[in-house]
Amino acid sequence: MPRRTLRVPPDQDLVVFGATGDLARRKLLPALYELSIQGLLPRRGEVVGTATRELDDAGFRAFAHDAVAEFARTGIDEDAFATFAKRLRYVPAVTDPGPKLARVLRLPRRIVYLAVPPSSFAPILQQLKESGLSRGSSIIIEKPFGHDLSSARQLNQALHRNVPEERIYRIDHYLGKETVQNLLVFRFGNTLVERIWNRDVVSHVQLTVAEDIGVENRGHLYEETGALRDIMQNHLFQLLALTCMSPPSSFDPEALRDEKVKVLQSIRPVAPTEVVRGQYTRGSVNGKMMPGYRELDGVSPDSTTETYIALRLAVDSWDWAGVPFYLRCGKALVTRRTEIMLFCRDVPLHLFEGTGIEALQPNRVTIRIQPDEGISFSFVAKEPGPVVVEQGVRMDFSYGQSFRTEPAEAYERLLHDALLGDHTLFIRQDETEYAWKALQPVLDDMPAIKLYSAGSEGPPEAQNLMLTGSWHTLGHHSQD
Repeated sequence: MPRRTLRVPPDQDLVVFGATGDLARRKLLPALYELSIQGLLPRRGEVVGTATRELDDAGFRAFAHDAVAEFARTGIDEDAFATFAKRLRYVPAVTDPGPKLARVLRLPRRIVYLAVPPSSFAPILQQLKESGLSRGSSIIIEKPFGHDLSSARQLNQALHRNVPEERIYRIDHYLGKETVQNLLVFRFGNTLVERIWNRDVVSHVQLTVAEDIGVENRGHLYEETGALRDIMQNHLFQLLALTCMSPPSSFDPEALRDEKVKVLQSIRPVAPTEVVRGQYTRGSVNGKMMPGYRELDGVSPDSTTETYIALRLAVDSWDWAGVPFYLRCGKALVTRRTEIMLFCRDVPLHLFEGTGIEALQPNRVTIRIQPDEGISFSFVAKEPGPVVVEQGVRMDFSYGQSFRTEPAEAYERLLHDALLGDHTLFIRQDETEYAWKALQPVLDDMPAIKLYSAGSEGPPEAQNLMLTGSWHTLGHHSQD
């Protein structure tokens, strides 16, 4: 989905609640700095941080400087940062910050970013309403959007009491990744690809979000979330929607989101018997010992929170009926990888029996989202020589090698789009609710936890979900 022009957003302020938190430090402030040096922030407008930490403007600028120096994609340029820092203001949120923000914000238009835990959304929205700041404000909220279908509906109602849907930006940073956007161009910009992208050719699909890091020092927060709410309901379901959606009539934001909603509506509710939940125990990851999840601070010694989840689901649409989809995500696994793999049906007749072709996998399309962003196509070819011997080979597109440029961070793209008022890469109310609806049977009857060692492929019971074949091995490179 190419950007036609890089436009400067209209004048507006940006308010970040939770401005001294980990998200702001690692992602938001570095992304805003990158937009600043590209000239893609509004010409007029403050960046106002608010949090419970007692800081003044100078203290917040020092905090932002350290964040940019450590995490900015292009590194820090002191002169460029000095220009950016002139925008930075800070309002302590020890008590209701609404009246103080109202005195600082001068422009009639603003975006409010809620980089805070979901439990803080409602109080902040009420503060904005009482101070009169809801008028003229747009709201950006982070996932998870609720913790089940009922709470998602309640959250949406709370948002709509303050701002209309057209001024709400539900952010999922996966949608800002270049390779995710390139999936749409790959599908809808290439005749050959779209002709095979359906049940006639595809036997099954695997979507994976694997992390080789554990929960680390976020145990008390992760206990309230788990892998289903943290990754499955949002990141993986969004990737599923983009994989299965029909071509939109245009790249108008609503046309694109309408097609995603049709996919999420078509997901057959997932039964608990189609799900495997796992939790990692002590093990070795990349040569280093990692403590088990239940050993972490803030985690109950008998916790049943999943750090891994795999499931099988069906999309009851014209293009995908009968194709099983396998989704998995987990922490403390053998490698870090996010990918979409489409496995094609086998040929109807093996003409070259006895040459080894029977043991080779059928054609496979792999979209690598991270790391080593790119797309590969695996197929069978004849080895050189007088005897017919088949060998699996691949054609490969690597984002870095082909374009020789580092893609922008997802938050750069998404913040810029929100400032422009472009909803294309943001999630609509009905998307969140249909995703929760598909998973509600699992939430109502969670399967028992299966243990797996840190540094492994996950619980072996996940293999039982496969109707045919097996999970692609994480320990091998996805192009193998």
